[in-house]
Amino acid sequence: MKTIQVVAAIIVEEGRLFATQRGYGDFKDYWEFPGGKIEPGETPEEALRREILEELDTDIEVGNLLTTVEYDYPQFHLKLHCFRCRIIDGKLQLKEHEDAVWIELDRLEELNWLPADFQILSLLE
Repeated sequence: MKTIQVVAAIIVEEGRLFATQRGYGDFKDYWEFPGGKIEPGETPEEALRREILEELDTDIEVGNLLTTVEYDYPQFHLKLHCFRCRIIDGKLQLKEHEDAVWIELDRLEELNWLPADFQILSLLE
């Protein structure tokens, strides 16, 4: 099974988490942490800064690795590297996602999360 390496930004401010909603594909309408695929030659941190700039027009500081989740989707194996991040500049403007929300940490399970992303929620409460 093919392995895909991706990165995700865990952005928490004032007790609220920033989450995005997918607007395409098999998991359309599911919620996820923003991020994307690591391109050849990129470090995970470089990939995450690039993805957030491309998708949300926002510059972030990539902090510590929170966790790495491995999950088997039907078509591929996902290796998801999740980093705590801080907004440096920008307004988190949606360019690719259907929707976004700042949600209180005690309400995270109210959203319909992608299966791999759901595994991270317990680390955020």
